[in-house]
Amino acid sequence: MKTLRIILWAAVAVVAAILGWFTYEMTAPKTDMASGPFGVPFTLVSQSGQPITEKAFTGKPTAVFFGFTHCPEVCPTTLFELNGWLEKVDPTGTKLQAYFVSVDPERDTPEILGQYVSNVSKRITGISGPADAVMEMVKGFRVYARKIPLDESKPDGDYTMDHTASVFLLDANGRFTGTIAYGENPDIAVKKLENLLKG
Repeated sequence: MKTLRIILWAAVAVVAAILGWFTYEMTAPKTDMASGPFGVPFTLVSQSGQPITEKAFTGKPTAVFFGFTHCPEVCPTTLFELNGWLEKVDPTGTKLQAYFVSVDPERDTPEILGQYVSNVSKRITGISGPADAVMEMVKGFRVYARKIPLDESKPDGDYTMDHTASVFLLDANGRFTGTIAYGENPDIAVKKLENLLKG
């Protein structure tokens, strides 16, 4: 009986150690995200053709969305909603900034991206650039993006992109503060942006 009790306590200790390690692993990245600027350094191109770096995501609270111009529903809907939320929370357009980063730089040149974004909003700036540099930035911001062939028998043919659909919220120092999910209740989305401004 005593041996069984020792074995059980040993098993409990092992499970506790595993749970402790797992908890640390799950929470450590969040701590890292909150302690400094989110993502990685990058040098890309804005929709106006000018170089843009990670410094653009500092100075003011920032909303960043990753998508692509051939997106059938999620991207145009999110851009439209985000523009409305920005106008409601920051009518003058002086306190909040927003960016739309293409996850499909092969098709989304800065010029094409600029035309696409400008049709929806004058307050959101498109970002694209060389494919390898864009995808390095996308991965560095922990965004999921994957090319999906529309015809499995023609992997080099037309395609769509599967990607993270949340809007990332960064404070004036570029630190991650949260997200607005696709389909988020509009009142909650506005409240999140208001809280971001209060930062």
